[in-house]
Amino acid sequence: MEENRRGPVDHARREQILGVAAEHFRTVGYHKTSISDLGRAIGISHAYVYRFFESKQAIGEAVCSQTLARIASAVEKAVESPASASEKIRQIPLVLIEEGVSVFMQDRKLHDIVEEAVKAHWCSASNHDVSIEALILRVVAQGRESGEFERKTSADEVAHSILVAWTPFIHPVLLAERAPEQLREDARIVSSMVLRSLAP
Repeated sequence: MEENRRGPVDHARREQILGVAAEHFRTVGYHKTSISDLGRAIGISHAYVYRFFESKQAIGEAVCSQTLARIASAVEKAVESPASASEKIRQIPLVLIEEGVSVFMQDRKLHDIVEEAVKAHWCSASNHDVSIEALILRVVAQGRESGEFERKTSADEVAHSILVAWTPFIHPVLLAERAPEQLREDARIVSSMVLRSLAP
């Protein structure tokens, strides 16, 4: 939807739909929720819901984006901290684990919708990867500026390689397969390996 063409009332209605959808997805599940269910919960027709979202998937994408944005925001705080770039390489996987476990493991229905986003290649999932990779790139730049990291390899290639190495701490299915303690130990090992590869 072209939100810039809508007034405050329409924007408020859109946010109301998203709020109700998020609640339904948490309690009933994404697959068991219909557009009619959402309209009924708000007191509007399902046809009116389609004024704001072209499909249930579009609503799911928006809810998923909001969920993943919480994780990206926590990572951004770590990137903006005064810690050294090397320390950030150690901290960020732990942030991803803590936030991911909080979002996905404590709220299984939200885990299901993000898992669906990953499996179905929704834009919200791929956009999340892009956001995390951009934050990694910032840390790589900080490390190169401070002299902590080597400068020969393409920075984009370095950032993407780190993203791939951190996949077990990002992907909701992989997060669900290990206990948090094991994930944190894995993060420690992977971070040490990444830092060795980045040494000047």
